[in-house]
Amino acid sequence: MRKVKIFSTGLMVFLLVLVMIVPQVLAQKEYKITYTEIEKYKKFPYDDPRPLWKDFDIKKIIPPNDYAKITFNEEAMKKEWAEAVGFKAPDVVGKIAPEIKPGTYSYKDKEKNPGLKELMIPELYKSFAPGGPPHAGNFPEIKVIPTRQYYYNLPIAEATKKYNGTAKLDDQGYLDQRSYMAGLPFPKPEGKFKAQHIIYNWDKRYYGGDSFFGFGQFLGITKGLSEDNLMIGEKFTIRLQGRVLLEPKGWYDKRAETNGESWGIVLKFLAPRDLFGSAMSNLYYIDPDHYDLALMYIGGMRRIRKMSTTDTQDAVSGQDVIYDDNQGFAQKLTPKMFPYKYEIIGEREFLVPFASIDGAGYLSKSGKELHNYEFERRPTYVVQLTQLDRNYVYSKRVLYIDKETFILYYIENYDQKGRLYRTALSMSNFRPLEGMFYEYDVVFRDYLDTHTTFGRALMVPTSWMGREHVDLGGMVTKGK
Repeated sequence: MRKVKIFSTGLMVFLLVLVMIVPQVLAQKEYKITYTEIEKYKKFPYDDPRPLWKDFDIKKIIPPNDYAKITFNEEAMKKEWAEAVGFKAPDVVGKIAPEIKPGTYSYKDKEKNPGLKELMIPELYKSFAPGGPPHAGNFPEIKVIPTRQYYYNLPIAEATKKYNGTAKLDDQGYLDQRSYMAGLPFPKPEGKFKAQHIIYNWDKRYYGGDSFFGFGQFLGITKGLSEDNLMIGEKFTIRLQGRVLLEPKGWYDKRAETNGESWGIVLKFLAPRDLFGSAMSNLYYIDPDHYDLALMYIGGMRRIRKMSTTDTQDAVSGQDVIYDDNQGFAQKLTPKMFPYKYEIIGEREFLVPFASIDGAGYLSKSGKELHNYEFERRPTYVVQLTQLDRNYVYSKRVLYIDKETFILYYIENYDQKGRLYRTALSMSNFRPLEGMFYEYDVVFRDYLDTHTTFGRALMVPTSWMGREHVDLGGMVTKGK
């Protein structure tokens, strides 16, 4: 009898120790970054030209074993991706205004270099100017660099090639969502629905991989160039469909496959003060006619509220975007609600600040100017979406999408009177060893309310993230 008691007592002690240790072990696997850590290497948002990604190496965050799983041979990645899309960007640019060579150009050089106007997107060319009202985010000078070849990592390239031809469109040009498997569905857009091919490549983008932790800051700037709001948040994201980097591959689980779930996200608010301690959970579905699920944990009330996901035209927390503008363009495409006419109105090169490798760009406090950003010639699709329902906030949307990577880097949105309403310029962070693009610096402009938002997002790929981090419980935990 005594042996049984000793055994029972020992088992209880063991279980108690296990309960205490396991959460600590799990927590140790959750490698993340904080604003305090980042600020050692680069301050947000003003006057810090330090090259963030040269000093703040991602290897300082990710354990060696995990880092080895997401890095690949650069030459192999370049070769695979060039085969997938059929070309390399440096080989197809340089035909427009060839006299514009790599070097630094000031806005004062515009008259003697008319080729700059020919090379740049008209609205961006207007922002090639000294800082000053009414909008923040002008470029008083630009550094032109030789065009780079960009690429995705081997798992993405291999999936893109393997499943090329698998994804199908219906007779109206809308994707049969269940026919998409993994990779980018249409690496060589063509035919009657070429414009839709391009848009769906962006829709199925691999921005950050299969799961990532992100830290974002968004500063609101008035037409008088004074600050009026600051939003800071942590973002936890997991891909549920088309996974190629992490186990499980393909669908994350049976539930995701059955319900057609594409992404799970939790956003934890750190600022403004009235949102501190709150968190939002979003579950996105592949069915364009199935409204997504949005839940909000309100820290001050300690209550959960279900949010409406039908109001995707509402502005986001004082920023110069609506929910359909997430990452530039996130509107679901369907013939049943707010359908578009799709057309390609341009296919040419533009001189743009496409991606940053070192993270040296910054916003100046004086004049709210953008400095240290590299511009390069990029082969581009210009896709125009003309709205067929006058009840939608935008009458048309013009998307500038990179031909080599299908990254959306600039968008113009027009209101129902045909006036330019909002623009978004996205400058991604590209990491050559990972063959991956991440969110980085963005400039949102509102031309009717005359307001600007400058934002910076830093993303770290993770191997530890699961449903428990982005579901209801994860949202409440992060809010608390």
